[in-house]
Amino acid sequence: MALAADSRKQASATETGKAQRVGTLSCEIEGGVGLLVTSSRAVDCQFRGSDGEVERYTGSIGRLGLDVGVTGKTYMSWIVVNTEASRIGDGALAGSYVGASANAALGVGLGANALIGGNAKNFGLQPLSAQAGTGLNLAAGVTRLQLQKAR
Repeated sequence: MALAADSRKQASATETGKAQRVGTLSCEIEGGVGLLVTSSRAVDCQFRGSDGEVERYTGSIGRLGLDVGVTGKTYMSWIVVNTEASRIGDGALAGSYVGASANAALGVGLGANALIGGNAKNFGLQPLSAQAGTGLNLAAGVTRLQLQKAR
C-alpha cells in the first residue's frame, strides 16, 4: 500500500511533455486599501492538478500601477499551463509570477490577471473566470504574485 502511494506521488512530480493544462489555481485574496502607485495583499491558494492531487500555497499579490480604492475579500481562479516540460507536484508552482491586470469594482467587482512565472518561469496562469469581489476600486498595471508551498 505504501509503495502504491509513493509511486503515485512520483508520477505527479514527473516531467510532463509539451505545453499543456496541468490544473487550476484558486486563490482567496485579502481585502485592503489600494494606494495610488502600489498595493500588496496576502493570498491563500489551492492548486488542483489534472490528476486530482491538491496542494496549498500562501503568498502575496501586488500591483505596480493605478490602484485606488477599498476592496473586501476577493477570489480569483486561473488555469495553470506549463510553458515547457515541467515537473508537477511537491511545491512546483512556488515562485514569482508577473503579468498585466485590470480590475474595477463598484459594489461587486470584476477583473482579470494573466501571469507567467514560477521558479524556472515555466508556468502560465490564465484567467479561468473573472475575479469576483466587493468594494469600490479601480486598478490597472503590472501584477506580481509570489507563492510558496503552505506548510
